[in-house]
Amino acid sequence: MLIESGSPVAADTRVGISLTINGQRRDLQVAPWTTLLDLLREHLDLTGTKKGCDHGQCGACTVLVNGTRVNSCLALAVMKDGAEITTVEGLAALSGEGRNSLHPIQEAFIEHDAFQCGYCTPGQLCSSVGLMNEGHAKSRDEIREAMSGNICRCGAYTNIVDAIEDVMGQGGGR
Repeated sequence: MLIESGSPVAADTRVGISLTINGQRRDLQVAPWTTLLDLLREHLDLTGTKKGCDHGQCGACTVLVNGTRVNSCLALAVMKDGAEITTVEGLAALSGEGRNSLHPIQEAFIEHDAFQCGYCTPGQLCSSVGLMNEGHAKSRDEIREAMSGNICRCGAYTNIVDAIEDVMGQGGGR
C-alpha cells in the first residue's frame, strides 16, 4: 500500500512488510509510524533491545540491519521492509554454533566483565558486532570512538573495549 505525500493517514492504517528477524521471516502489518524498536519490543516481544533515550543518543536500542548497526528507535519499521534484522536474542545464531551457544562477543563480555547493570549490554553487543563487520576500527582508540554512540552509565567502557579487542584478535565476530 502506498501512502501519498500530504494525504491524511487514518489511525488504523496498516502497511504490509516482510522482515527476517533473527533468522525467521516475518510478514507483518504495521502502522506507518511504528519504529523498529516498538515493533520488536511491543509487537514481537523481543524485549532484549532496550528503549533508553528514544532519541538515538544512548545506543541502548542498537540492532543490526543487514549486518549494520542501527538505532532502532530512529528507524521506521516500514523503511526496513525486506531487511534482515538481528537483535541481541539472535546473536547466538550468528556464531554458527546454534541457538544455545553464545556469540564470541557475548562470551568475551562475560570473560571481561564488560557489563554491570546490563541495561546497555544488548545495544553494546549488537554495536560491537556491527563495528567488527565494518572493519574500520583497528586500534583501542578507534574502537572507543566507534562505540561512542553507546552510553554505559555504569562505566564499564574499559572492559567493553577489552572484550571487543579480544574477539577482534581471534578473527572477528562473524
